Amino acid sequence: MKTFIIFLGIIGGMFSCPSQQLVYKPLNPAFGGDTFNYQWLLNSANAQNQFDNKKDYNSLLDNLNSLDSFSKSLNRQVLSELSRKLFEDQFGDGSIQPGNYLFGSMYLQITATAQGLLINILDTTTGDQSEIIIPK
Repeated sequence: MKTFIIFLGIIGGMFSCPSQQLVYKPLNPAFGGDTFNYQWLLNSANAQNQFDNKKDYNSLLDNLNSLDSFSKSLNRQVLSELSRKLFEDQFGDGSIQPGNYLFGSMYLQITATAQGLLINILDTTTGDQSEIIIPK
């Protein structure tokens, strides 16, 4: 009998407990949150921002005039044409063959791999190295 009374007490307690519906309310005003949260969110984002927006980008453009721009462009085109001629003289009109090649201070090591053609470029003056993979 005691167990029955305890059981009824538990069942009765479950149905008499107050409950409420769970409602999600977003914090960000862009997603339907309270508009008063906008200033707090903006200040929080600005405090975490690590970028410096105070640079004067106009001074970067003032330093470049038309003559400097033209001379830099001309230098790039001459160097590009020179490198194209060197490659054409070295490799001919056919495809690039595996091997070791030296162009001034640039050392090229070309090997055929399962992924394709692997080109290792080493600048012997600075020690900088680059790797290019040309897929099959």
